Amino acid sequence: MSRLCKIVPERCIACGLCALYAPEIFDYDDNGIVLFAQEPEANQQFIPAKDQEAVIEAYKQCPVRAILLEK
Repeated sequence: MSRLCKIVPERCIACGLCALYAPEIFDYDDNGIVLFAQEPEANQQFIPAKDQEAVIEAYKQCPVRAILLEK
């Protein structure tokens, strides 16, 4: 089952933890603000099952809750 992941770039403080834990999913713009690696313009995407564990860890580690998960 895939999960919906949303990002809130306005909350991002460019700490780098999301890309550290889930580099296949998260990347950064020129200012270090989170975006989706495969869909930079999107603010939400479904996460494939193979990447869910990494995204959950990135979600847990985000100090400002710029990453949101829905089932």
